[in-house]
Amino acid sequence: MLASYAGFSQTNTSTRYQNGYTKADGTYVSPHMKTESNSTNHDNFSTKGNSNYYTGETGTKARDYSPAAENYGSGNTIQTGSRGGQYYINSNGNKTYVPKQKSVGGYPE
Repeated sequence: MLASYAGFSQTNTSTRYQNGYTKADGTYVSPHMKTESNSTNHDNFSTKGNSNYYTGETGTKARDYSPAAENYGSGNTIQTGSRGGQYYINSNGNKTYVPKQKSVGGYPE
């Protein structure tokens, strides 16, 4: 019921199982449940103001187009991919995705 009031977050209820995998830097990511991809991070488990109802953990990433999103990837050239995701190329030559920033491509708030 709280999610229906303005100002409260609502987490995406469409989820899927993510198999475990090893990142390019050798870090292993354990299998877990994650929200299905859509055009925003506002409803993701990992976004600030939301929580993962499988683990009870609260999100820490900035919301797309929020002032806090401008701090991600600072000092790097932020690029927009063909499906709208924004990223920069890290020191290993890999894409590092960041919350969408309004300063890239003039996106609205």
